[in-house]
Amino acid sequence: MPGTNFSHAADALVEVPKDRQFVTALARGLDILRAFQAGDGMLGNQEIAARTGLPKPTVARLTHTLTELGYLSYARRFRKYELGASVLALGYAALSNIDVRHVARQPMQQLATTLNCAMALGARDRHSMIWLEAQRGPAAIAITYDVGSRVPIASTAMGRAYVAGLPEAEKVKLLDAIRRRWRDDWTKVKTGVERAEREIAERGFCVVWGEWLPEICGVGVPLRGPDGVATHAFTCSAPIYQTAKEKLEQLWGPRLVTLVRDVRNGLAGRHSMPESMRRPMRA
Repeated sequence: MPGTNFSHAADALVEVPKDRQFVTALARGLDILRAFQAGDGMLGNQEIAARTGLPKPTVARLTHTLTELGYLSYARRFRKYELGASVLALGYAALSNIDVRHVARQPMQQLATTLNCAMALGARDRHSMIWLEAQRGPAAIAITYDVGSRVPIASTAMGRAYVAGLPEAEKVKLLDAIRRRWRDDWTKVKTGVERAEREIAERGFCVVWGEWLPEICGVGVPLRGPDGVATHAFTCSAPIYQTAKEKLEQLWGPRLVTLVRDVRNGLAGRHSMPESMRRPMRA
C-alpha cells in the first residue's frame, strides 16, 4: 500500500484539463517545485525528471528559469538544485494566513502531551495530505514527520477522514484518480476508505492500524466547514508498540472529536470578528 515511498511522479503529474485558459508550462514549473520534499536535500535534473515524469530537456529549461527567478538555488559544485528563498517566502505567507493553525495549535499541544502522541493538522494536495501544523507528546519521538510533510491520502487516518468529509461527487472523482494510480492496491484502499466512512458516520473518527506504515497507528477526524464539507483533517498517531487499539477507540478518538469540535467553534468566533480586531499571529 502506498506509504512514504509512493511514486512522486504519480502524485506530481497534472492531469491537464481541456481548458484553453490552462497554461501547461506554468503547471510543469510548479511540478518541478513540488518534486522537492522535506528532508530531500538537493536534486539534480535527472532526479527531478524521474519524480515529475517530465523529459529531462524540459526539466533543464524549467530549473534554469526557476533559478533565475529565485525559486530554486543552484549548487555548481554538485550540479544540483534546492528550493530558493522565494519559495520560503511564499510558504511562510501561506502558513501565516491559515487561521485554523492558530486556533488549533494550543489545544493540539495540550492533547499531544496528554495522550503522548504525535498530532497533526493537514490539508489536501491532490492525492496527498500536507501537514500544516504538528505537535508531539514527550515520548512521541518515533513520528518524525513535521510541517510540510506529505502523506498519502488513501492509507492514512488523516487522509481517510478527509475523504469521508467530501461531497459525494468530489469523493467519487478523487477515488477514481486514486484507483487509476494505485491499481495494485485498489481493493485494500477501497475497503479501508469505506470502513473509515462507516466509522466516522457512527462515532466521528476513523482508526488506521498499521495500514499506512506497519509500525504506525492513528485516528483521524475531518474538520468540516459551515457547509458540512471537509476542509482539513486532524490525526493522532503513535508507534503500534506504544499503545493499544482499544485505547485509540475509547480514548484517542473521542478526545480528538472534541478537539475538532472546539476548533471549529473557535474558527466560527474568529471569523465573526471584524478584521481590525483580529490579533496578528505568527506562522
